[in-house]
Amino acid sequence: MKIVQVKLGNRSYSIHIESGIIKKCPSILNEHNNGQKWIIISQHNLMEFFGFNFLKELKNNNFDVDFITLPNGETAKSINEYSRIINQMIEYGCDRKSSIICLGGGVVGDVSGFVASSFMRGINYFQIPTTLLAMVDSSIGGKTGINVSQGKNLVGAIYQPKAVLIDPDLLYSLPKEEVNSGIGEIIKYGAIWDKKFLGQVKLWMKDINTFPFEIAISKSCEIKAEIVSKDEKENGIRIILNFGHTIGHALESHLGYGKIRHGEAIAFGMKCSGYISEKLNYITKEDLRILTNTINSLPLPQLPNINPNHLLPFIKNDKKAEKGRLNFVVLDNLGNAKTTTLVDEKLIIESLKVLN
Repeated sequence: MKIVQVKLGNRSYSIHIESGIIKKCPSILNEHNNGQKWIIISQHNLMEFFGFNFLKELKNNNFDVDFITLPNGETAKSINEYSRIINQMIEYGCDRKSSIICLGGGVVGDVSGFVASSFMRGINYFQIPTTLLAMVDSSIGGKTGINVSQGKNLVGAIYQPKAVLIDPDLLYSLPKEEVNSGIGEIIKYGAIWDKKFLGQVKLWMKDINTFPFEIAISKSCEIKAEIVSKDEKENGIRIILNFGHTIGHALESHLGYGKIRHGEAIAFGMKCSGYISEKLNYITKEDLRILTNTINSLPLPQLPNINPNHLLPFIKNDKKAEKGRLNFVVLDNLGNAKTTTLVDEKLIIESLKVLN
């Protein structure tokens, strides 16, 4: 078993990575079981795949546990669904000692984590991510949130889990497109932090059937854990994890949630951000070529023609904007990243041409 530490003082926790670990979860979680109420928050299809067996195993190990399901897709990340979960937890008799298990992808983790951060002013929660995207990104670092009509994740909190349990075997239940989406975030880690890792990912992508997911997940978790340990609240270096996200989130909001997968949107956003980085002379044309070719190895969907004027309002609502100026994440040589306020609307609009 690979164990990666997120070092945050009294909020520190471990990321456990091992194929088949879901069968060991009851014993791993047992040290946290003090007779309190446990709630699994998941989705119905995931409960049918492995959630009901997991629920049964927890009950067999003396966990007082019930479950709540969310609808599929970003519609789950709404004020209405958040309110419904709170009401159900109250009906189940949950209190400030209760614990939540997030069994699902990024949507489930984002909503469940936000519920945990706010129910009874904060209760414990545990992440068991079931998508590649969640395994390498959203389950780690404590970012939680829900969407509003003006944009993605504009309501939320940074609230750390007690542990993250990652089972790469769960990826076999995913559609191929979901796995490809997650590889988009793995590419990001190489681009912002480790050029050698980016090169490895590019080689692995030549045959997805032999892609070493456990190795790639472990390395991605190590990078994210190191960054989060240095900057939990995103006051400094953690912001580089948003490389590709300013335009990526805008694409998600503009096209409509569910029309494009998160990792796909981020991949397109990274192409634009790479273009911007080269135009500002932060990376060479060769670095841009390497990044673009790596992203193009992903079977990305065909985008409709994007009207920049329709995309810009979502970009201006980006959470990284401060006092009306956009803190844009760019590459500073391949394998490093930083933020700049030099990216204006004209350059953003110019970069969108790489989407066609």
